[in-house]
Amino acid sequence: MSLPPETMDTLCPMYLQIGADGCVRRLGPTLHKLLEGRCGRGMPFAEVIQVFRPKRVTTLPSLLEMAGRKLQLRLCCGPRMTLKGLAMPDGEGGAIVNLSFGISVVDAVRLHALTSTDFAVTDLAIDMLYLVEAKSAAMEASRTLNRRLQGAMLAAEQRAYTDTLTGLRNRRAMDHVLHRLLRGGEQFAVLHLDLDFFKQVNDTRGHAAGDQVLQAVARIMLDLTRKEDTVARVGGDEFVILLAGLTDVARLSELAERLIRRIERPIPLDDALCRVSASIGIALNRPGNDAPQAAEALLEQADIALYTAKRLGRGQHAFHEAESVAGPR
Repeated sequence: MSLPPETMDTLCPMYLQIGADGCVRRLGPTLHKLLEGRCGRGMPFAEVIQVFRPKRVTTLPSLLEMAGRKLQLRLCCGPRMTLKGLAMPDGEGGAIVNLSFGISVVDAVRLHALTSTDFAVTDLAIDMLYLVEAKSAAMEASRTLNRRLQGAMLAAEQRAYTDTLTGLRNRRAMDHVLHRLLRGGEQFAVLHLDLDFFKQVNDTRGHAAGDQVLQAVARIMLDLTRKEDTVARVGGDEFVILLAGLTDVARLSELAERLIRRIERPIPLDDALCRVSASIGIALNRPGNDAPQAAEALLEQADIALYTAKRLGRGQHAFHEAESVAGPR
């Protein structure tokens, strides 16, 4: 007694029913999906499947002789993959061949969009599919976690090197860049900038107003320097600017003057205008002309030049070792 087609489709989604004439009578739904309509019902079975082990089989009698034995075969007009099979008589002079993917199931799922509904519920392929899906989900979760961790690390590193009030680099970041420039033997300038009359702002208008002034000054320094320069707040109203590749005295004097002029412009606060100025000390690192210097020595030279500028009357800039000194404007 033959089983109803719906029962066969559920029990053996990858079966092939062959009539007594040797032609295909019915295909299971999964096998039909693989063949994509390129071959199927009414065709000689040898034009749909190619049995090559234990021996080549091209006729129905020779196929029935292999009943109950494990077969290896390929689809003649479908994807090029090796399938497993088992042929049994159907009681009506024909045969039913039950097919399975074997180890190629993962490729089949990936290439042909197969799901668990394309396999018998008792098939071990179901377990393999669950494992593959679980592995994919775990890998995606791992990638997501790694991205979040990397983002958190970058954010933490950014916070560790950023001055929270002004958004400029902090002293740690400045030290890191300074040592990197020295290790690379690069020429660069160190500008030590200190605000003049800033204490009066805090004393008369309060620290909130002082914070606004510091933020405005930070914007000015970022606006007048290059993207590759390092602008850092290293103290209350003290800043250091590292200018990589720039040691020309005339250009540095021009930049210092522009910084001072911009900072001296009235800064609007909530209900009034505030005025400050700036003094700038400049030290140069020229490894091609001078002996290599230590970071501490360069910072000290810039600090000495800063106090030279303040002695000139503030709102001035000065170079260390009197390379060039700007007098009153």
